[in-house]
Amino acid sequence: MFFVMVAHTTNADFSKIAYWFCPLVNAYRHLSQIYILQNSPFPHFSLHLLLKNFPHMKKFFYLSAVALAVFSIGCNNNASGGGTADAPAAATDTTALPPLETNPPNSDYKPAFAGQTRIGAVKTTTPYQVDQLAKDLGKPWAVILLPDDRFLITEKTGFMQVRNTDGSLAKKIEGLPKVDSDGQGGLLDVALDPDYATNSIIYWSYAEPYKKGNLTAVAKGKLNIEAGKVENPTVIFRATPELDNSKLHYGSRLIFDKDGNLFVSAGERSVLNGRAQAQLLNAGLGKVFKITKDGKPAPGNPFIGQNDAMPEIFSYGHRNPQGLDINPVTGDLWEAEFGPRGGDEVNIVKPGKNYGWPVITYGIEYNGKKIGDSIQQKEGMEQPVYYFDPVMSPSGMSFYKGNTIPEWENNLFIGGLSSMHITRLVIKDNKVVGEEWLLSDKKERFRDIAYSNGMLYAVTDNGSLYKISKK
Repeated sequence: MFFVMVAHTTNADFSKIAYWFCPLVNAYRHLSQIYILQNSPFPHFSLHLLLKNFPHMKKFFYLSAVALAVFSIGCNNNASGGGTADAPAAATDTTALPPLETNPPNSDYKPAFAGQTRIGAVKTTTPYQVDQLAKDLGKPWAVILLPDDRFLITEKTGFMQVRNTDGSLAKKIEGLPKVDSDGQGGLLDVALDPDYATNSIIYWSYAEPYKKGNLTAVAKGKLNIEAGKVENPTVIFRATPELDNSKLHYGSRLIFDKDGNLFVSAGERSVLNGRAQAQLLNAGLGKVFKITKDGKPAPGNPFIGQNDAMPEIFSYGHRNPQGLDINPVTGDLWEAEFGPRGGDEVNIVKPGKNYGWPVITYGIEYNGKKIGDSIQQKEGMEQPVYYFDPVMSPSGMSFYKGNTIPEWENNLFIGGLSSMHITRLVIKDNKVVGEEWLLSDKKERFRDIAYSNGMLYAVTDNGSLYKISKK
């Protein structure tokens, strides 16, 4: 049984005491009480009451079971299902659950707005199944689907694999440039040319040994599956400068937009001399780029013509962005990036915007010290749509672009490394309104996720390939 109360306060006041939020009625839940803010759109809940234990609220009142049922049904109906802005209602999840994350955060930082972290849980009600198609991939980093529904998978040590629909090996693909596979480096992401069906061109990112160090590079070439090789490999872009003191944080996701331009993410390489360059427009570290198929600045890029700025830059102030996908409803670019100790982020990436690293962050150093001035908000710097603390270590991600599993429609699925699960985020009006963890029982580090024909596919650091489909 719950006591329902109405409060004279703001959403932010509840960050210390409440663990569930329903956007429909501005409601929070804490232990056996549900608090409805006075600015709720439901006028019949606008009672002027005081709760003894919280001085910023006024007295409590017990609503009838009928009123509580009305509230619960309304909240469930709004918070359930999939969908981004203007998406149609989908099948109903089991909602109104406490957040899944119960471990203490790494810091005492407070979110900038309600629902920015530890949102209430949802649970898929449509039956689905998980099949392990392969367990011998080696060290996969990315998986995409070819037009014939076979898989093209990158292997960190420097080659690709074409796998049949049942997961069996069809062909090993060689002939790629040398990679630096130490640390977090190697052969990383891969993307098909929008005209792949007629030109067989693919693009890939990798850690390239370059001059006296290494960097994130992008190359392209013609995929000849029958011959087992990439023909005419050509480097089209490098995220300069190279560093000689890091094997970390290459970022390195690739995604084409509707106009045939390529988004490329690059990390800030973790070390301090790289971290500082995330804020510099004349350096390619800690950035999202937008380039043409030939590696030139995409038309309309925000810094074209600006002195002392790389014209390929689309956004900056990123740490280690390893997840990119296009929202199928809004067309916006969404990104997931590693925070330090706490503060993994999900962002909507807009041209010319500064995403704050390392000036603002919801994380701390791995040794427990504060980062910079220890601030989380600053004018001119973007807030994440959502953040995780403790971290999930977000890698590849994909929107569910169909409705085979209705409540998943337009939801975002992110592979978790340290968390060892796939995170499902329900999105409404560009805000996260529900979270679910999938495949936790597999105990694997999920490196990348791909969507095709109503199904999700995931590869793991242990060399597994999973298919998630409706029963």
